[in-house]
Amino acid sequence: MRRLKEKIIEMSAKSKEGHIPSALSVLDLLWVLYDRVLNISPEGASSPDRDIFILSKGHASLGLYVVLAEKGFINSKSLDDFCKFKSDLGGHPDRTKISGVEASTGSLGHGLPMAVGAALGFKIKKQKNKVYVIVGDGECNEGTIWESALLASNHHLDNLCCIVDYNHSGDRALKLGNLEEKFKSFGWTAASVDGHDQEKIYQALMKKSLNRPVAIIARTIKGHGSKIMENNPVWHHKFPKGEELDMILKELN
Repeated sequence: MRRLKEKIIEMSAKSKEGHIPSALSVLDLLWVLYDRVLNISPEGASSPDRDIFILSKGHASLGLYVVLAEKGFINSKSLDDFCKFKSDLGGHPDRTKISGVEASTGSLGHGLPMAVGAALGFKIKKQKNKVYVIVGDGECNEGTIWESALLASNHHLDNLCCIVDYNHSGDRALKLGNLEEKFKSFGWTAASVDGHDQEKIYQALMKKSLNRPVAIIARTIKGHGSKIMENNPVWHHKFPKGEELDMILKELN
């Protein structure tokens, strides 16, 4: 994982763009999904039997891109073109340009509604595909999240899993409290997990839920792995340079 974290930081430093802390926050979640959970492959990226994954917090795209490259969905050399003019890899993922990306995201609060629509479609067609979506805790301030949560529960979408990247970055605006209990009150099966413990993430994703959508509240650290960036709002959309870059890469874990 250190190698992927280094690549995220180097991509941002080179392009002078990107949200590094958000990408580091979700990296373990993304890796477990693509490495051990999702029924999808580069060869079957458009297969009707594939699982669907949506990164609703699209500004964490750096994390998604390095995982897609590692798994062969995109050419690893394209990572060096992140946010360059006419590059396929923009600050937010574009489904029309990138293999393995199911939805163009970035406007917060839109990913879960799309995931609910996909899961409902699979239910209507009696298909066994699963739908997974990662939302940020800041997104949970959006009414669309809770409207979608109600709809998913009403239609018993047990083929849907919403992972909340709960790094508390939104606490400065609105504290959300116990998200596990909130999702349960909306009729979901919900559990909390250490969002940087890959084995516990995997175990949580493998648990079955009958007739209910699943919410996993992943307790994460924004900027995880870099003591300089961890939980420091200054770094939300900042790139490292010069000695600062060398220092971050050296202390990264």
